[in-house]
Amino acid sequence: MIEIYDRKGFDRLMVIEATSLKNIDLRGVNLKDANLVQYDFSGADLRDANLQDADLRLVDFTGADLTGANLSGADLTGAILTDAKMDKPKVIPIVIQG
Repeated sequence: MIEIYDRKGFDRLMVIEATSLKNIDLRGVNLKDANLVQYDFSGADLRDANLQDADLRLVDFTGADLTGANLSGADLTGAILTDAKMDKPKVIPIVIQG
């Protein structure tokens, strides 16, 4: 079981009945303001997911599908985006540093 909390770590946003997030199908999921630092979403299907203002620092998105995902305001510092499928963000800016 994987529990996902908000950026402050106080409010639980979601519980996922899985042991890994690799190759998981999270199409259209709402993870606005989520703290996902260092999570491994390699191969995950995150099409049309709401990741607005999420903390995505050091997340592994290798081979993930982020087509249509809302990444506005998300912090992607150090995120691994190798072979990830993405289109233009719905709203800019997004933060990519590293």
